[in-house]
Order: sequence, then C-alpha cells, then structure tokens
Amino acid sequence: MQAAEWISFIAQFAQLNRRQRQAGMALLRGNAPHDATVALLESVAQPRLACPACHSPQLHRHGHAHGLQRYRCVPCGRTFNALTGTPLARLRHKSLWIEYADCLLDSASVRQAAQRLGVHRNTTFRWRHRFLTVARTDRPHGLHGIAEADELYLLESEKGARRMTRPARRRGGHARQRGISNEQVCILVARDRTGQTLDFVTGKGALTKAQLHHCLLPVIDKDVLLVTDGHVAYRAFAREAGISHQAVNLRAGIRVRGAAHVQNVNAYHSRLREWLRPFHGVATRYLPNYLGWRWILDARRIRSPETLLKATLGAFPHLTVT
Repeated sequence: MQAAEWISFIAQFAQLNRRQRQAGMALLRGNAPHDATVALLESVAQPRLACPACHSPQLHRHGHAHGLQRYRCVPCGRTFNALTGTPLARLRHKSLWIEYADCLLDSASVRQAAQRLGVHRNTTFRWRHRFLTVARTDRPHGLHGIAEADELYLLESEKGARRMTRPARRRGGHARQRGISNEQVCILVARDRTGQTLDFVTGKGALTKAQLHHCLLPVIDKDVLLVTDGHVAYRAFAREAGISHQAVNLRAGIRVRGAAHVQNVNAYHSRLREWLRPFHGVATRYLPNYLGWRWILDARRIRSPETLLKATLGAFPHLTVT
C-alpha cells in the first residue's frame, strides 16, 4: 500500500464505532469476528450439552457445519449443534450477532441496525424478536414491601398481520371511541421501592379484578402494601386477596399521602412511552418482547452485547432476581 493510500485508510478509523474497532483489532490479532462469536456460543453450550431429543448426555463429536461443532447422540442417533433448540437456530451471519446485540442495547431501530450491519431490514427485524425470546424472561420473581401498581393503555395494533380483524388505520391513526375501549390494550405495571418491575399485557379494554388476580396475586407478598390510584378493580382485588391497600386520589390532585404514592410506576410509564415513540407503533402481539427489552435497558440488567447473546441462549443464572 502506498503512503497516500495508507494515510487515507487510517483517516477512516475515527468513523468506526466501538464494536467495529474491537472487530478490527481482533482481525489484526488473527481472530476473525466469526471465530469469536462461535467460541462464545460453544462456551455457553458446553457445560449443559445434551441431546435436544432424548436429553441424554452421552454424545460424541460428529464433524463441523456452518462453523459450529456438530454432535451425535449415542442412544438415539440424532445430530445437533450448540444452537439446536435455541432462538438462534438456523440464523445466518453469526459474525454479526455480537454487533447486533450492541444495536439492541442502543435501542436502534430496524433500519438503523440494518444500515449499521449491512444486512436487509427484514433480517434485523427477525433477529430482534429471536434475541428477545429468552432474554425477556429474566424478570423479578416477586415484589416486596411497598409495591405500586398502575396501568397504561396503548392503541391496539395489528401491524404486519396478513389478515386484519378490522379496517386498517392510516399511519397508526386514532381510536374511534373516547376513553378506554376495546380499541386499546392494557399494560399493567407493578413496581416496588427497590426498583423491581413486573409488567403484564392484560388484553383489550379496561383492567378488571380477575386480571389482577391472575397477574399480581402470584408475584406479591401477603404482607405487601399495594399502592394504586382510585380504580375500583384494585380495591376489590386487595379485599379478596387479603392484602393491605392504599389508594391515592389522583383526580382530586392528591398525589402523595405520606409514603403512599404511585410516582415510581408513573415515571416508569413515562420512560416506556418515550422509548416506544421512535418505533412508530409496535404490533400488539410483540408487546411482551418490547416490555422485556425495556426492562433490560431500564434496570441495566444486561450491559454488554456478549452478555445479551448469552442471555439469548438462556445462560444468565447470575442475573436472576431473588
């Protein structure tokens, strides 16, 4: 390479992001990004390697395919690799997976991620929901002490559906009916004072007592103090469940009564709405994935793309909330 070409080449280094610089250094050391990703995948699978069909640990190596070591089960004869039975099975471009996990941690849109990685937007959309399938399950097991609960409503969306159950709305549109109706989807959010958060997509229309029994009863302590607004469903649920309940009358302008308030959960609602806005509406069927994604970011549960890739394969025991 001529001196002038070298100067022009190194001048482009300043435009590289952190992940691209790390990939470049790995290449200089003789480690390709593909090799680094495969090594990570194999290291996650190795401690719990077993046949996905009969769950037998008796297996032997059986060649390589698509860069991954294949194994053959001794009892049943089935062959498999480290990705078999995981959300990432049969996906291509393994060398880009760590960089795509970085896009998720940056809340990049489908098109932004596609442009950054040099792939089609349909690929990054498929990857988004594959990566979040398992990672979204890393949630708190329960709420303790003082727990706040409140609901927010999003306009129901059949975005991407091949057969719609209603006429299409142009660019998202607006609800035809005023107030809460079956045109809106209810998201129940419960959050204790330590910051542990649980959310549930309860369905269309207003929140009901039965939905509270189904969602909240298994995840809150019996000695918890449940703080909500004046919605009658919370009062009926708390009475039947035998838990302490205190309501703040937001309509009357009473937001705080001593230690009783719902400002933490309302702040979470605000951050969630603001985070969802750049996506220009998300399909209702994918809402649990987006809620799990938001929890990962808000609680800073996963801080590196490598950890997110491991979590996608179900390897996050050290992240479990107790």
